[in-house]
Amino acid sequence: METLQDTAAVVIGGGSGLGEATARRLGAAGARVAVVDLAADRAAEVAAGIAGATAHTADVSSPDGLADALAEAREAHGSPRLGVVTSGIGPPQRILGKAGPADLSWFETTIRVNLIGSFNALRLFAASMADNDPDEGGERGAIVMTASIAAYEGQIGQAAYAASKGGVVGLTLPAARDLARNGIRVNTIAPGLMDTPLLASLPEDARKELAADVVFPPRLGLPEEYAELVVFAATSAYLNGEVIRLDGALRMKPR
Repeated sequence: METLQDTAAVVIGGGSGLGEATARRLGAAGARVAVVDLAADRAAEVAAGIAGATAHTADVSSPDGLADALAEAREAHGSPRLGVVTSGIGPPQRILGKAGPADLSWFETTIRVNLIGSFNALRLFAASMADNDPDEGGERGAIVMTASIAAYEGQIGQAAYAASKGGVVGLTLPAARDLARNGIRVNTIAPGLMDTPLLASLPEDARKELAADVVFPPRLGLPEEYAELVVFAATSAYLNGEVIRLDGALRMKPR
């Protein structure tokens, strides 16, 4: 797609952080935005600040729940040509701690939300986009998923998170190949240390210590920078099957 003007776009996880910045950026570009989030109040608050946007509540890992939310979004804005998945969790836990082996439900829940949730969104976006009329280049839609540099350099306590995001990285190319016949592109962004509400809650000294490991620029990434990369991925017709690191050349240490 060459422009986002009047493009129907859905942002899953759009109630905060990277998703909120993306929803606002897409709205500023003229897209018709549906904000989907598990937190209904946050989705509604973000949507209220974007002209013409709508809010929808869903658990990304719920087949029926997400399908219903996307059906509502489609009713409001038409079939999406851009789908973005930013939702995710990352509770830390060591595989073997002082109390014994890790709780298996910790691993299962993280995989379910981050990896299965991403695939759930991917398949539902694709099913809707496949019915779109192709543009001059044959494209019917674009999907952007979110991984993490933890997929490559997971730290101590991040076994579940790194595995889930590594799965999203591994999913990207076969998904792009699968959906090529439908005219749908699939790309993934792998952010580094981003200045999201999670890191905003840390003391300033801790934030500076984290930023010091970033090569250049030596600071935390901004959610708005993630959003700009989403716009680039959405509008660059030749970008497909790619995972893009957004990390200031950071390579994570073990801890």
